[in-house]
Formats: sequence, C-alpha cells, structure tokens
Amino acid sequence: MKALQSLLIATAFFGASTLAHADTSNFAGITYGQTSDQLDKSNALDANLGNPDTNGVIKHENTWGLRAGQQNEQGRYYATYEYNAGDHQGLKLRQQNLLGSYDVFYPVANGTKLFGGGTLGVTELTQKSAGFDHDSGVGYAVGAQAGILQQVSQNVSVEAGYRYLRTNAKVDFDQGGDKLGSARMDSSAQPYLSANYQF
Repeated sequence: MKALQSLLIATAFFGASTLAHADTSNFAGITYGQTSDQLDKSNALDANLGNPDTNGVIKHENTWGLRAGQQNEQGRYYATYEYNAGDHQGLKLRQQNLLGSYDVFYPVANGTKLFGGGTLGVTELTQKSAGFDHDSGVGYAVGAQAGILQQVSQNVSVEAGYRYLRTNAKVDFDQGGDKLGSARMDSSAQPYLSANYQF
C-alpha cells in the first residue's frame, strides 16, 4: 500500500510540475462509456451458487462520469469520478471509480490531438444481490488510456477514448451469516466519449 501511495504522489507531482511550466487552463467535463469487468470467483462461490456468470453482471454497462483538471498544449492532469451498476442471473454489483490521470498530447491536425497516458486511483465494488448480505470492497486501480481529442470551439472539446484498469476490489457473498464465497475484480475496460469545457 505504501508503494501505491508513493506512486500516486509521484504521478501528481509530475503532472503538476509539467503543467506549471506552461500556460495552463482549467477544464471540466462529463463522460459516458460502456464498462465490462473481469472477476475472479472463489471455488466456494462456484460450488454454492452453481458456477455463476460474474463477468456478465457488469458487461457493456452504461457508465457516467465527471472530471476536472488542468491542461496546456503538451498535456493534461485531471481527476475523474465514475459510476455504473449491473445485474445478471440474480447477482447485482455496483462499481465506483475515483481516478487521477495524466495524458500527453500529440497534435495531428488543426484542433485535433491524439492522447495517451496513465491512471491511478481506487475502485469500490459493492455487492447488492437480493437474498445476500450487502458487502463493499475497495481496491487500487492502475491503468492506461488513449484516444483522440477534437477542439470544436475556443472553450469546448470532445473526445473518444479507451481505458483499461487493473484492480483488486473484492466482495463477499454472505447469507444469514454464512459465507458462500467471494468475487474479486481483476480488470475493467471501457470505451468512452467525453465533452469538455475549458475555462
């Protein structure tokens, strides 16, 4: 955990120091994507619930997010909050992300830039299935994103991107005090669209 905290601090310092050496502006935006998660089930969960399809619970689920940060001609640094939820075969899960990201810009045309960068943060996974005790688990999130950014006016830009995260958030499936098994999120993938306002 100390190594993760050090990495978060280093990333924040790198992003802030890079932006400090050039003219910067603030921006805020809204994101929409479709998230699919890969979960690792315990053997007990398979045995007690008849091999449930945990990967189908959050699969192409609508994901909404809010972001805010700073940017210049070279790159940007921003924080994002995201929310999604899904249910499948009687299982119900909710995922929330709180992420810090840094992207580097690569101009390809007038007003058009490619971007790529890294993300660090935390993911909360909540199990809210009917008939089970509700449970939540928080884990790290680390990954990367890339995409294309298009400036449509002096203050407005839109983008399309793809982000992949590795995480270890875990939830238990308990019933009346009896633990029937657990599921741990291994990864989360999301194609997304975003509209940003620069000020």
